[in-house]
Amino acid sequence: MSDTLNPAAAHHHHMPVFITAPGQTDWLMVGAGLFLLLIVVLIGVFYFKLHALPEQVTHRANKIQLEIVGVLALLALFTHNHLYWIAALLLAMITIPDFSTPLNSIAESLGKLAGRDEKDSEAAPSGPPAEPKPAAPPSAVLQPAAAAAAPASDAAVVAFEAEEGKA
Repeated sequence: MSDTLNPAAAHHHHMPVFITAPGQTDWLMVGAGLFLLLIVVLIGVFYFKLHALPEQVTHRANKIQLEIVGVLALLALFTHNHLYWIAALLLAMITIPDFSTPLNSIAESLGKLAGRDEKDSEAAPSGPPAEPKPAAPPSAVLQPAAAAAAPASDAAVVAFEAEEGKA
C-alpha cells in the first residue's frame, strides 16, 4: 500500500488538513479525544463540587447540622435520588436554633437554687444517700438586715455575736 494520496483523487492539492495519508497520525481525532477527555473530567469535577455544595454552605453552622447535611449529600450521591440533595441544601440554608445552651443554663441555675454544686452532681456517689447534715443554730442562720447589708470585718461580726449572746 502506498503512503501517498491517490493521484486520481480530484483536487488532491486542495484536500482539508484533517484528511491524512494512510498510516499517518490523525491529529484531529487525537485532539478531539483529548478535548472529550478534558470535558468529561471537568463535568465530573463540577458534579462532585455541586454535590458538596450543601456541606460547604453548612460549615458555618453547628456540628450536628453539618453531619446531617453530609449524610444526606452522600445518600444523594450514591443513590442518585435528588430528593436527598434538595433536602440537604434546604437544611444547609436554614439556621437551626441552639436549644442546648439555654437549657444548660436553666439546669445550672436550678442546681444552684437547689444547693448543688456541679462537682457534687458529677461525682455523685453510687451508694446509699448520705445522712442529712444537722441544722445550723438559729443565731448563725438569721442575721439582722443591717449586719447582712453592710460589709463588716471579722472583729465587728464577733462583737455583734457577743452582744446578741448578752441580750
